Amino acid sequence: MPDRSGATLFKDLPEEIINKILVLLASKDVGRCRVVNTSWRSATSTPEFMLQHHRRQPSLPIVDGLGRPANHVVLGDAGAGASNQQLWPFPLGSKRRFEDQLKGVCDGFLIIYRGHKFYICNPVTRKHALLPQPQVGQGIHNIMIGLYRHHPTGEYRVLWVSRSHQTSESSLYVLTVGSNRPRCISVTMPTVSSSSAEEKLWNKLHSSSDRSSPVHYNGSLHWHSYDKREITGGGGDIIVYDTETESFRWMRSPTQPCRYRKLFDMEGTLAWCGGSVSKSTSMDVWVMQDYEAEIWAFKYRIDLSTVEASRQLYLTSLKKKKSRPLEYAVQLFNDMAVLNERELLIWFNNKYVLRCDIDGKFLGIVNIGKSQYRMWLTHLRLKESIVPIPGHKMQEDEEPPFSTGHV
Repeated sequence: MPDRSGATLFKDLPEEIINKILVLLASKDVGRCRVVNTSWRSATSTPEFMLQHHRRQPSLPIVDGLGRPANHVVLGDAGAGASNQQLWPFPLGSKRRFEDQLKGVCDGFLIIYRGHKFYICNPVTRKHALLPQPQVGQGIHNIMIGLYRHHPTGEYRVLWVSRSHQTSESSLYVLTVGSNRPRCISVTMPTVSSSSAEEKLWNKLHSSSDRSSPVHYNGSLHWHSYDKREITGGGGDIIVYDTETESFRWMRSPTQPCRYRKLFDMEGTLAWCGGSVSKSTSMDVWVMQDYEAEIWAFKYRIDLSTVEASRQLYLTSLKKKKSRPLEYAVQLFNDMAVLNERELLIWFNNKYVLRCDIDGKFLGIVNIGKSQYRMWLTHLRLKESIVPIPGHKMQEDEEPPFSTGHV
């Protein structure tokens, strides 16, 4: 009903219209609405609403500030055609410790490693849960290698490898989030028929998971093996874990020789980049064209000389710049992260991070906080979620990985 001025009050709108408006709000605003009105709290707490809200969120690249606290980072317009891009920074708060490690991301949940403990966290709701590890005796080292959603059941599951320090034997465990009993599963891999080949798989999986988290694509987890020369028994250098059948297989990456290799998610597509063999002067990007046939398509090349020439032109055109522009020339590429289908972040000279487009046009130097410092570019992306952690109340730990928050 309209009020005395003739204006329609928000609370008088039909419920379906209110829900359509609420689902468009940012995550923090949803949290504020829950405090203001009990009916809004009920409307925004249904599984249907939370999943719909999650699907509408942008996929934000995650950067690691290496111990420096930061909030959401917005890369402002650095030139014609550049987007007002957001990043999600890790650490999540001012009390973050340097030894914290981001081990995995799935559907808005993070896995954080701290002090030999693993936590599943929702950085939006500021809730966390301590993950039970496999208890298989003395001298066993547990390695968390992946977090995924098991689509047939809707469960979130954690994949572990337990490795004996004495015998070097390994076992595979799966933990359903919300449960306290990891279950041991047998290894199924069509191309592996011997125990020695299986052990080589574990070694590759161990070293690959230490360097980077798996890439989610097509219902599977993907790790890139960093030593292609020693791989046997599979004819590929990408380890694939099918999350439904709980089986492994090998997949081939692009066949070109390169010094640097990395798998990542390019806005919903499995992508691969590699640096030149002799020098770190260029990076080639490929995307998966046919997953079943393992066919890759060349996307584009980022060349150091092109970026440096564009950077010099950019600095020359600056007028009345308040801060002193970066004087160091771009000498080598170290790593890369995708912002969107046209823009990239590149870590260069082992210290700085720049922003450029896929044609090599320089778009500026990236800063977090008040000063420039080195960032760790992860290939991980976060879509905010207000979905609660399954069963987190019975696993709550007294020492949270970050401070409490709003939603």
